Amino acid sequence: MNSKKRPRRLRGTETLRNMVRETRMDKASLIYPMFVVEGKGIRREIPSMPGQYHYSLDMLPAALEEVAKSGVSSVMLFGIPEKKDELGSSAWVEDGIIQRALEAGKKAVPELYYITDVCMCEYTSHGHCGALCGRHVDNDRTLPLLAKTALSHVRAGADMVAPSDMMDGRVEAIRQILDENGYLETPIMSYAVKYASAFYGPFREAADSAPAFGDRKTYQMDYHNAKEGIKEALLDVEEGADLVMVKPALSYLDVIRRVSEQVCVPVAAYSVSGEYAMIKAAAMKGWIDEASVVCEAATSVYRAGAGVLLTYYAKELARFMEEGRIG
Repeated sequence: MNSKKRPRRLRGTETLRNMVRETRMDKASLIYPMFVVEGKGIRREIPSMPGQYHYSLDMLPAALEEVAKSGVSSVMLFGIPEKKDELGSSAWVEDGIIQRALEAGKKAVPELYYITDVCMCEYTSHGHCGALCGRHVDNDRTLPLLAKTALSHVRAGADMVAPSDMMDGRVEAIRQILDENGYLETPIMSYAVKYASAFYGPFREAADSAPAFGDRKTYQMDYHNAKEGIKEALLDVEEGADLVMVKPALSYLDVIRRVSEQVCVPVAAYSVSGEYAMIKAAAMKGWIDEASVVCEAATSVYRAGAGVLLTYYAKELARFMEEGRIG
């Protein structure tokens, strides 16, 4: 063979492969999701998500310190309240579970960056993401509830808020109330492109947020649609979103790519509970090499165009980056 074109030349050594790597990641781009519950002395493993836990407020600081020591600098907090009602009113009260978690976290581990999920599904008695009109989620009636929830989180210490409800106009409503109250510098990461996905199953167990009736297909997106995802992302940017998210990640790499090419803000992707559970289950059976699959899957998300990754494997990925296995 006599050829000037030999792509293998750039694969000869690890140093060279690292030098010419197209996709690069770092620990600062990782966000670790965490679940906070009422009670004391609780560090309870979530059955469908081995290695992930519910933490009571007294156990949360130790868990946050572990995250910080891993090199992950950001967490996303999800709260599971003791009481639920039709409107999800415990989402915005001053002594709510997330509000107290922020206070505890900021005091114990102030170096972390605290992002909060803004949605009603964990707080409503019916499990839907907004106020109901009959059996239908009332979009416009939900907007002020989301806005005051976001404001309560920021007042309690949230560094960023992340609305995940998929109501039309919620980014604008949240931006307006934050600005009116002097929080002009607080960014919004919108779950802009959130599909009605079967991959959320383990999360709904973890967050006790399964809908009591019906499904969420009237407000979350149809997974057949990609162009619609671009429309959603552009609308949220227009309303004031500082980052936009695609969720789930692995089955929507094409959408991540399309969105990243269309918006002028950072794009995040959420590798959701079902993706985590499948990898974990196969690894526990000995069918795959867990570390290798985690690294490959995460790289595919960044390669598709995401610059930020929410993942339950964040701590492990930080270690793999430190070890040079990925990055």
